[in-house]
Amino acid sequence: MGTNSILIIAAAMVLAAFAYWRFKRAGRPVPAALRRGQPLPDFSTFDEAGNPIRSTQLHGSAAVILFVRGNWCPFCSSQVENLTVHYKDIIDLGARLVLITPKPLETTRRVAEFFEVEFEFWLDDRLTVTKQLGLLQESGVPKNHRKEYGEDTIWPTALVVDPSGIIRYTELSKFIADRPNPKTLLRELRTALDR
Repeated sequence: MGTNSILIIAAAMVLAAFAYWRFKRAGRPVPAALRRGQPLPDFSTFDEAGNPIRSTQLHGSAAVILFVRGNWCPFCSSQVENLTVHYKDIIDLGARLVLITPKPLETTRRVAEFFEVEFEFWLDDRLTVTKQLGLLQESGVPKNHRKEYGEDTIWPTALVVDPSGIIRYTELSKFIADRPNPKTLLRELRTALDR
């Protein structure tokens, strides 16, 4: 094999690695309905007590909304725990903190109670809202949890919505393990309130 052949193979490998890196870095595209500048879509679900609740009930106050997979997900539990440090800052700004999940987050609820914070938990047990918003993660539940939680779940997503119901920040996790920094959510919330 000549030097030119080796250089061509090496260049092809570098280009393939770069293309793979770009693909992984880009992650999943944000659904059109959840892009910055769009009104938060009108959807209905249930609170922890089983009472119907609509997204339009958020109008009039800013909100940080997190779509989380469930208490079986260690990254979701860690995200909630990390957010408790900034909970008071969010509430002091007059905003609401809403977690939308396919199942009751008993584990993360205990974390919230331990840190004496009151997140709002909205339940999407049939994944109706998840599908409506384009956040379905098919076969996302690990096999050892599927008997209890089913096969599909929510793609982890964070939104910051201003008091008029306009989405000012959206972040979809690129990978299951990554979540937005709570300081980023707080900064984006302050920016949304300064508009």
